[in-house]
Amino acid sequence: MTDLNALPTAAVLGATGCVGREVCAALGRAGYDVLAVARGPRPDLAPHAFHALDVAAADPAALAALLTTARVEVVVNATGGWVSTEEAMHHAHVQLVDRLLAATALMPRRPRIVQVGTIHEYGFVPDGVPIDERVEPNPTTPYARTKHAGSEAVLAATRAGEADGVVLRAVNVCGPHTTRASFLGTVMAKLAEASEASESEGLELTIADARRDYVDVRDLADAVVRAARAPVVGQVINIGRGEAVSMRELVSLLVSASGIPPHAVRERSARVESKGGGWTQADITLAGRLLDWRPRIPLARAMADMWATDRAVRSAAHGRPAD
Repeated sequence: MTDLNALPTAAVLGATGCVGREVCAALGRAGYDVLAVARGPRPDLAPHAFHALDVAAADPAALAALLTTARVEVVVNATGGWVSTEEAMHHAHVQLVDRLLAATALMPRRPRIVQVGTIHEYGFVPDGVPIDERVEPNPTTPYARTKHAGSEAVLAATRAGEADGVVLRAVNVCGPHTTRASFLGTVMAKLAEASEASESEGLELTIADARRDYVDVRDLADAVVRAARAPVVGQVINIGRGEAVSMRELVSLLVSASGIPPHAVRERSARVESKGGGWTQADITLAGRLLDWRPRIPLARAMADMWATDRAVRSAAHGRPAD
């Protein structure tokens, strides 16, 4: 007998990452039971049911049984990241999606799939050009190519009537628990080291002359929840702030959040050599129209919360209270 009072269940793949953990929290606030799925648990996922699984290596039938038993109605794929090799990226971004689609095809009731893709799937665009969903994807890096392959697999299965999918192409994220593998995460680590040094000699930061769109991860999580419920199928939707902000401005906001005197930071210019190119600005008109979504968290607050969260994690690791 079906429990008419049961909450809908959403599974979040990659639940321990920066995006995944915020998606879990947002779905919980929105009234979902959450099944957090990742290769290993984290203590702060305790409010949610957790299943340890490498989805990219999972047997589709076993994955289908897991999702069916949990009565999953929504699957959010928040896995992947800036892993080291193209082979590792293929495993995380392509093979995982193939296993997921094979599993959902076996389920008696197919769940909605929300694929968290990336703005980098479009490739490089000229400075000053906002990127809307009509731009033909031209991924040029291993990260962008493999993420695009995963997104295209979801869209192709949806067009074939074999899945119920939607793809969110997100810009770079900031905010709580930003990975230290990212540019801002690297800057934050250097600022943390400088702030904890007994005698600081100042800090030199290399900053490229680039402008990029950044969105707080909590705003992205809100977009995911809306995409899980919206009556849109087979659609690509860009998620960002719709602003191209200079990297120097972003670093300045993070330095301000750290409390380190600005005069103690020396900037050194460099060529743009990152995976994201020198310019990104998402056109988020479609997200407003289809999801009734817009970014709400200012970048200054995102940087302050990113710093505060990182400091709390560092304090806990050293067994001391966070001030």
